[in-house]
Amino acid sequence: MRRKLARTLFALLPVVPWLAFAAPAEIRLSGDCPPGFEFSAGQCKLRSLYQMYDSLENSGVGGLKTGLPAYRDGFSPQQIDLGRYLFFDPVLSGDGAVSCASCHNPDLGFSDGRGRSVGVSGQPMRRSAPSLWNVAFQQRFFWDARASSLEQQMQGPLYDENEMATSPEQLLRTLNGIPLYRELFRQAWPQDFRAADAVIRLDQVYTAIAAFQASLISLNSRYDQYAHGYADALTGPEKEGMNVFRSFVARCAECHTPPLFTNQQIAVIGTPDPEGMAFDPGASETLGEPTLRGGFKVPSLRNVALTAPYMHSGRFATLREAVAFYTGGRGHAVPPGEDLKIHWHIWEPKLSDEELDRLVDFLKTLTDESFKPVQPRWLPSGRQPVHNIIARTGETHQDGASNDE
Repeated sequence: MRRKLARTLFALLPVVPWLAFAAPAEIRLSGDCPPGFEFSAGQCKLRSLYQMYDSLENSGVGGLKTGLPAYRDGFSPQQIDLGRYLFFDPVLSGDGAVSCASCHNPDLGFSDGRGRSVGVSGQPMRRSAPSLWNVAFQQRFFWDARASSLEQQMQGPLYDENEMATSPEQLLRTLNGIPLYRELFRQAWPQDFRAADAVIRLDQVYTAIAAFQASLISLNSRYDQYAHGYADALTGPEKEGMNVFRSFVARCAECHTPPLFTNQQIAVIGTPDPEGMAFDPGASETLGEPTLRGGFKVPSLRNVALTAPYMHSGRFATLREAVAFYTGGRGHAVPPGEDLKIHWHIWEPKLSDEELDRLVDFLKTLTDESFKPVQPRWLPSGRQPVHNIIARTGETHQDGASNDE
């Protein structure tokens, strides 16, 4: 009874997302690299068994021992750790209500569990928030591939009036007005803060957040253990699902190519938008290519079991629904009046219910959160960590505070 009363009283409190809390007087950024990285000459360098394997060209479509594509590393431990604080801090948004983690929640596969994300406006966006796992390997960003770097990508949500709704001027004014952040930037870039009047720069903010995002590596799932030679890492049904995935009947691996489980290309597959939504032209709108109308970037399937709902606007609630879409026939969900250039890999595999179930079994083996970062317990701004904030939709986010500092 007491607990129910407390919840009721808490619900009646005004929503003040920018409410300040006591921050520690001092924070020392970590001098250690995140798991999966080796400290070398002042930089954190990625280390993975996949680096032992040959290039993609020598491994074949869907090969188990496929090499990694180009990736970003080489940030300092302090830059990565600073990016972690910035990522979770709602002070980066215009009204102090939203952080990067609001749409990229570590507990939801670095997505947000919504078909269409919600920012400071409180209104659903056009598309869902993609997962951030393994973005260090990506060459293009956003569903429509309009950004070519992490630094370029993050400026989209930061300055969009419906997402985080800040401006470069406000962002710099806010961060430079917080003494603890100035000290942390000094720790991350000591050579740039020798002068007493040195200030935080935008490029440093972008680099720190990019450094943190590039440290989000997921390459140690049960599938990976199987790929590296441990045959018992997968069950019999999961191996059956892997064989369906790699087959020339289902052809999943031709677009969702291991080890990232994406070929990073744009594909027009004819996914339907949610009921009542206008048709989304996708990459044709941003890249200026008419043949890409309705095309979107092939997402990675890493940790896909954690990132429901699926497709660019969350059209499918479950993995089973998502894989079943491909058995419906080429272009079966294209709206009337649309003449889309459906990708040639999309056809009619006519998979059985059992094969679809086995596919889902296999996709669940791609889950790996062993390198999930610790969420800050305290923020340099003194603001409340984002997962304690009551969202504008009335949902209560999980308290992500854990052992930190």
